[in-house]
Amino acid sequence: MITRSIAPLLALAALPAAAQAAPERPVDGTRLDVSAEGEVNLPPDIVTIGAGVVTQAPGAAAAMAENAKRMSATIAALRKAGVADRDIRTSTLSLSPQYRYDKDVPPVITGYQASNQVNVRFRDVARAGAVLDALVAVGANQIDGPAFEVEHPDAALDEARTQAIARARARADLYARAAGLRVKRILSISESGGGYQPPRPMAMMAMARMDKAETPIAAGEQKLAVNVAVSFELE
Repeated sequence: MITRSIAPLLALAALPAAAQAAPERPVDGTRLDVSAEGEVNLPPDIVTIGAGVVTQAPGAAAAMAENAKRMSATIAALRKAGVADRDIRTSTLSLSPQYRYDKDVPPVITGYQASNQVNVRFRDVARAGAVLDALVAVGANQIDGPAFEVEHPDAALDEARTQAIARARARADLYARAAGLRVKRILSISESGGGYQPPRPMAMMAMARMDKAETPIAAGEQKLAVNVAVSFELE
């Protein structure tokens, strides 16, 4: 949108909040506000998956003891597969009674359920499926995920920023030519985005019996995007 500036205060009020930190010089010509996006697509190099054990028993102690045994085997399998301790983090540990509900009588405790889950980061995405199969083989019966990410996105985001500014400038030049004007200077730049949203994890219960085929995990590509809003002065 191209508008004639009425007064410096009106021009300042039209700027995003992030760009109002410093007083703006008066606009003598025409003000033009444009927005543009830059993006870079990269294959993710980290996958995060939840792996856990759910056990049930008539008594609380028995449920916890069985859970601890199977969870210890699960963590040992992760370490054996080369997953570093820094990439294994307990996310959930719970013990809850299980009830039987009958009509017109108070609920009765029939047993206890223990649950222990860890978040695991795989830095070798290609091996994630094989490691998950190994976990199920040693007793893990709950798998959540996967969630993919790029570990070091800064360079790619900077490339996206460069693209966004170039596109904003090209768009400003187009508007200026169409209006019989030229771009004099940039008044302000503000950024939104500057990151990416990993795919939302989907929960699934691991099957007790696994086929011999390795569980497939397809990483695809991750979109890293930056949006910029740029104000120009035309003359």
